[in-house]
Amino acid sequence: MSERRRGRLVAALLAGALALAGCSAGGGGAAGSDVDSGTRTITTDRGELEVPADPQRIVVLSGGLAGYLYALDVPPVATDTRVLGVTNFDGGFPPAWAEPAQAAGTEQLPAGEQLSIEAVAAAEPDLIIGGGQGITAVQAEEAYDRLAGIAPTVLVPRTLTAWQDQLDAVADATNATDRVPGLIERYQNRVAEVRTAITPPDGEVVYIGSFSSPTNYLVPSDAALPALVGEVGITAVDVVSRVPDARLASTGDAMEISPELLGGVADAPNAIVVNAGGRGLDELRRDPAYAQLPSFRAGTVWELPATSYRPDFDGAMDTLDRIEAIFGAGTG
Repeated sequence: MSERRRGRLVAALLAGALALAGCSAGGGGAAGSDVDSGTRTITTDRGELEVPADPQRIVVLSGGLAGYLYALDVPPVATDTRVLGVTNFDGGFPPAWAEPAQAAGTEQLPAGEQLSIEAVAAAEPDLIIGGGQGITAVQAEEAYDRLAGIAPTVLVPRTLTAWQDQLDAVADATNATDRVPGLIERYQNRVAEVRTAITPPDGEVVYIGSFSSPTNYLVPSDAALPALVGEVGITAVDVVSRVPDARLASTGDAMEISPELLGGVADAPNAIVVNAGGRGLDELRRDPAYAQLPSFRAGTVWELPATSYRPDFDGAMDTLDRIEAIFGAGTG
């Protein structure tokens, strides 16, 4: 286990111990909680905020964050359902958490160019969670004052790109930090299993982001997916350092690359394509710009689904399963 992950696990265990030590019949209280009023105070990027100690009607404004609520067993009453490359404006729950969402009776918030404040208010929330990454995060930031007028509103900072950090933020907002250590332990155990079960490819891996945009994108080595796969011993190319004046997306997890530079920057012996709503691997193989890359010529290129690009807990676990299937014994 890396020092960073070990530190996070220790912090999560400590947080769980504190929550258990301060719990009451009204819910898992913590330092800063007001047991009599059923509220507690947390620290956010916008300062201290009083939130319910035991929220019962949570509304989530980002489909990329909703999965954490189900993993923590605090299902929302309503949520946005959009996840990059998985769902869109047509609605429908992402497959990863469709079953628990339906079982909990979670309602879908309308998807659109603007956040529906009316729909949020109609859900009668006692806590609103938004932020994260993507268009829904921008919508929540722009509407923060109106949202805060409905219920206490917590925005997960877009700078938190690792799923563990996002999980921590959501757990803190919902007073469910005592459930984080178990999830982290499950993940770390799976990482250890996959690390011993696979044979990493020889040499570094370049990550190619395939989106609906016609622009070519590579994924920085410190983005969520390369960092996750790096934990099992597969090393990513630092593509950003290879491009002077690199143009990163506002989320920091995608880098534009011109066709002229693609061959020189993405010349690693291996590649992983993450298909987040763009062209699949077979189609990219027919594109001369990609077909000439060493990884494509050698056949050492593999594909991961959109759920691996910005994985939540379930996405991280699924990605580990897929990495084991690709690089495990007998799968050469």
